[in-house]
Amino acid sequence: MIAFLTRIALALSCFFRVLADRKFALRVGELRSRALPPASPSPAASDQPVDQDEKVSEAGALVLLGMLQREARLVDFVQQDIGSYSDVDVGAAARVVHEGCRRALRGHAVFSPIREEAEGASVRLESGFDSASVKLVGNVRGAAPYQGVLRHRGWRVESLTLPRIVGTRDLRVIAPAELELR
Repeated sequence: MIAFLTRIALALSCFFRVLADRKFALRVGELRSRALPPASPSPAASDQPVDQDEKVSEAGALVLLGMLQREARLVDFVQQDIGSYSDVDVGAAARVVHEGCRRALRGHAVFSPIREEAEGASVRLESGFDSASVKLVGNVRGAAPYQGVLRHRGWRVESLTLPRIVGTRDLRVIAPAELELR
């Protein structure tokens, strides 16, 4: 089971990589086109015990998603079928979404790289390295020590401050419908 915030981070990283990397986009398209087995029916929500930590986690994730929608129209952009738009148009829209996401995240989170070396640098990992912080890719075999090229420095959240949840509004409404009156 992958946590909701982790899934958001994964979706964002995949989203921007799909825009920048045609080969990756083709691989994602192939994965999407594969038929998935039908989901097993889950018990009704009222039959499932509600974990308070899960509710708090979901609320925080919804607040974060709402901020990304308000600042960057992220959900609007992701929900849009961009297949008929030119790369130039998608790139222009991606710049706006990117800047808004960056503004929203920088306003509430402090990030630091996991590895200090520059991407492309040669790195040696000794036995006992933190496998949650460094993912081995490529020709992985045997045991540490490992020698390789750093392809991504990784990111760690040093601090995160989300707005306080005030009142009882439905947090699942991350972007209300807008009706212009005449």
